[in-house]
Amino acid sequence: MPEVLYEEVLEVDERVVLYRGEPGAGTPIKGCTGDLLEVQQPVDLGGLRGKLEGLLSRGIRSLAVVLMHSYTWAQHEQQVGALAQELGFTHVSLSSEAMPMVRIVPRGHTACADAYLTPTIQRYVQGFRRGFQGQLKDVQVLFMRSDGGLAPMDSFSGSRAVLSGPAGGVVGYSATTYQVEGGQPVIGFDMGGTSTDVSRYAGEFEHVFEASTAGVTLQAPQLDINTVAAGGGSRLFFRSGLFVVGPESAGAHPGPACYRKGGPVTVTDANLVLGRLLPASFPCIFGPGEDQPLSPEASRKALEAVATEVNSFLTNGPCPASLLSLEEVAMGFVRVANEAMCRPIRALTQARGHDPSAHVLACFGGAGGQHACAIARALGMDTVHIHRHSGLLSALGLALADVVHEAQEPCSLPYTPETFVQLDQRLSRLEEQCVDALRAQGFPRPQISTESFLHLRYQGTDCALMVSAHQHPATARSPRAGDFGAAFVERYMREFGFVIPERPVVVDDVRVRGTGRSGLRLEDVPKAQTGPPRVDKMTQCYFEGGYQETPVYLLGELGYGHKLLGPCLIIDSNSTILVEPGCQAEVTETGDIRISVGAEAPSTVGAQLDPIHLSIFSHRFMSIAEQMGRILQRTAISTNIKERLDFSCALFGPDGGLVSNAPHIPVHLGAMQETVQFQIQQLGADLHPGDVLLSNHPSAGGSHLPDLTVITPVFWPGQTRPVFYVASRGHHADIGGITPGSMPPHSTTLQQEGAVFLSFKLVQGGVFQEEAVTEALRAPGKIPGCSGTRNLHDNLSDLRAQVAANQKGIQLVGELIGQYGLDVVQAYMGHIQANAELAVRDMLRAFGTSRQARGLPLEVSAEDHMDDGSPIRLRVQINLSQGSAVFDFSGTGPEVFGNLNAPRAITLSALIYCLRCLVGRDIPLNQGCLAPVRVVIPRGSILDPSPEAAVVGGNVLTSQRVVDVILGAFGACAASQGCMNNVTLGNAHMGYYETVAGGAGAGPGWHGRSGVHSHMTNTRITDPEILERRYPVIVRRFELRLGSGGRGRFRGGDGVVRELLFREEALLSVLTERRAFQPYGLHGGEPGARGLNLLVRKDGRTVNLGGKTSVPVYPGDVFCLHTPGGGGYGDPDDPAPQPPGSPQQLPAFPERGSVYEYRRAQEAV
Repeated sequence: MPEVLYEEVLEVDERVVLYRGEPGAGTPIKGCTGDLLEVQQPVDLGGLRGKLEGLLSRGIRSLAVVLMHSYTWAQHEQQVGALAQELGFTHVSLSSEAMPMVRIVPRGHTACADAYLTPTIQRYVQGFRRGFQGQLKDVQVLFMRSDGGLAPMDSFSGSRAVLSGPAGGVVGYSATTYQVEGGQPVIGFDMGGTSTDVSRYAGEFEHVFEASTAGVTLQAPQLDINTVAAGGGSRLFFRSGLFVVGPESAGAHPGPACYRKGGPVTVTDANLVLGRLLPASFPCIFGPGEDQPLSPEASRKALEAVATEVNSFLTNGPCPASLLSLEEVAMGFVRVANEAMCRPIRALTQARGHDPSAHVLACFGGAGGQHACAIARALGMDTVHIHRHSGLLSALGLALADVVHEAQEPCSLPYTPETFVQLDQRLSRLEEQCVDALRAQGFPRPQISTESFLHLRYQGTDCALMVSAHQHPATARSPRAGDFGAAFVERYMREFGFVIPERPVVVDDVRVRGTGRSGLRLEDVPKAQTGPPRVDKMTQCYFEGGYQETPVYLLGELGYGHKLLGPCLIIDSNSTILVEPGCQAEVTETGDIRISVGAEAPSTVGAQLDPIHLSIFSHRFMSIAEQMGRILQRTAISTNIKERLDFSCALFGPDGGLVSNAPHIPVHLGAMQETVQFQIQQLGADLHPGDVLLSNHPSAGGSHLPDLTVITPVFWPGQTRPVFYVASRGHHADIGGITPGSMPPHSTTLQQEGAVFLSFKLVQGGVFQEEAVTEALRAPGKIPGCSGTRNLHDNLSDLRAQVAANQKGIQLVGELIGQYGLDVVQAYMGHIQANAELAVRDMLRAFGTSRQARGLPLEVSAEDHMDDGSPIRLRVQINLSQGSAVFDFSGTGPEVFGNLNAPRAITLSALIYCLRCLVGRDIPLNQGCLAPVRVVIPRGSILDPSPEAAVVGGNVLTSQRVVDVILGAFGACAASQGCMNNVTLGNAHMGYYETVAGGAGAGPGWHGRSGVHSHMTNTRITDPEILERRYPVIVRRFELRLGSGGRGRFRGGDGVVRELLFREEALLSVLTERRAFQPYGLHGGEPGARGLNLLVRKDGRTVNLGGKTSVPVYPGDVFCLHTPGGGGYGDPDDPAPQPPGSPQQLPAFPERGSVYEYRRAQEAV
């Protein structure tokens, strides 16, 4: 998590709310979206003046301003901004100007980033100007923005500049490769020193309007550029039998080992060892004096140290194997790096319904040419296009880009014929603004073009798409600007696989992008060939099978029509291009290099463990689970799965053991494996081709009933039993029970929580059993006080989507088996599980050895309590020689009458999560993590209740306590808030559910984070503006609960205070913990504060609601939630070292882009 960009925060005394016409409400005002608002409190400018003067006195000169609902009514922000400028602030960023879009949190981040960056950019620009005679007066100077357009120097701002460099590369290949290759879709592959940028172009730029860079979420148009931490400077590691590339980077200083500055071994070093880089082609700028050439000797020495680790493992590991040469180790790392770079390309294309093999790979960046052929082969592409200036393509794109001016404003209109005139008027006004701005920069009208966009979504969903109608001309039933409705439906179908024709469409924003075309184009001066290409020298390059004689050509000497058979190297002043064996390079008429990629020579992979193939299979298995998830998200219809991404997809071996699970929702980690293995034991021989199973019962590995798991056994010709299994678990919004949402706070039996499936054949013989599953989903309605499912349509649609996701997994594993053979794939399923087992055994041995060295016993224990007094006890016995442990929960309290009972699978999920945390680095999360562990859970306890017990609270509350107990036993960190603070609000026409953050526990070397979710959940809360737009509440307070974290050498994180004012009668339900027992501190650290749930009635009466209750609320009532803090670590009188911070970590390059945002959102469920 990044540190904040700001130094101080001031609260502005003002409040604007959406007008609902309650008795006593003031006169409504109209926002620019058409919404009616009410000013409950004007800006207190007098009080604010003194606060701002205090900031100025402390040297703060830049200010970001964000106020609630300013996207539609900006007057209060404008008043604050005017006052700040009057007082002498040199820069003021108003969120309503930086990006006027609904959602205060990302809008505020955008304004903050703008205020942080723009003054620095302006200082740079002024210095740049002063370097020229006349300070560039009357000279047009343009800067690239993140959206791929140029902006004048005076209007260049920080929030629009973050991705300006990578954006230049996208513009570069869109203006060159796409045109040359006849309009075939292009994947941009920009591999530099620290990372690789991946993007796509198919005739128009693909933009995103909210993305995170370095942990800061920005609301601004940006090209969809996905960054992965696998560049030339990515570090190489061998960890517990796996080849690992990145995310740690050597950076520019000290750089790779070959830079002669004592740097670590990297991908660049591996390529140098393999002969794919020639030191003579690089200038002498390395070493402490920056006057020496690249050092192959330093690369070999650094890589030899890693090769020694590899061969030690091969000699002494669980499966002894033949040793690897230095070149084989280097080649292994390069192959693993290539596979890491293929994963985002697959996600970027397949997530939107595109086939990666149908694209051209446009390769650029200093390091890209060395990997292009291998990447294209792995993705099934047959063409690589490398521009003759590929090492400088981002700079070239800057020269070829157009000047862009955008105008955007929020909107709240339905997309209906009645509003088309208003939409056309608003688009025309914005178009006029763009044209006037571009004409003012000197562009004549014929060189100016505009494109109109509407930001559309189906009502009641959060999945908005910014659509252009340029390929959908206007009709009699569309706005004059174009048929945006048809464009929206077409794109929605392509990206998600379905449409919702009965659902109204809403316009969130209107946008116009104006472009001033300079007419500049790259002059193509092809060099005519004069005979065969001249070989500059011969060298030795290592490929699969050994060294091969490799000719070296100089790009500047090649002419149009020259054809070069691989293997060969093509060198220019900025990059090295490797043409691999089986490929052929050709010089195009524009002087670029087009490589025809041939099929890879068949290689034999045996079932015996090979650490290189183990690393590659690890990526492939994880990629299969990721792509299953993409299909599920695309084809599901419910908000929970499509937008909240509350699901997991996984691949299992023939014994039902987990092989790969992605993304990792902690509470699903171990539970899905239990579900699959239960079905194998339950059905045995009654599993046939065409069967698909459905289960959610806690005794069958379920977590809680709304999580429905769909399992498909996979058969292979010649095999009588399934050869593997795929499964998907999704949270369904409602499956019946005593309350809407199927998460009742007062359930006492499982039947009250919804429909139950123990071992149900959802598909039998290839036929979807719609009638039978419908009957089962409605069955809870037969129980007094209960209802059947309240949303059958979404249930059936999402179940079909889960079946489709499983089919995608079957297809992908089938392709893997077709490539390597069934025995090899199954063998590597076992190897990858053994690898996770090895990592956990190493951790347990290290923990035991550490205790033994300090004279401490090899048995540790911990105990904590639920708020009702139920104890959770754990004793861990370490076997040092085996690297194993027994986790014994004997003494834990019995099953309870309420719903805090946690199925056995929940405890296993908590345990596998804790083991992963204790290992302290990325490891495959699979069945192997639990192999060194024997778990003892007493039957009939709160952690292994009877089949009829209610469990909904166990999933969201007891699971957190189990984590606290495990981490406490190992002394890893103090207790976190230990609660998800579940809050539900509903009445006849609306329902809302949220979980609220608290304090995280401190540990040895770090303070606990404040106001975060931790451990078994990581949900993001609904944005305050969205909450107030959709539900009858006002967010009165949402702030850190200062001082609630436990004191210690390292202090616990603070909880939060959240106050909701109700505007309608509703039923409020709370399901919380840590209201009686405090989150513990460790090693002298003090405990965190307990939580507290208060209800303040309109008449001023305050009521303590306790930890679990349902209560009617009325207009004017206020719910005050005080969440627990985290425990402290260490003696408070022993001050922490300064500066305080997190555990020291190696520098890592942060990922970004839509693929990363998708994974981050799913991991935050």
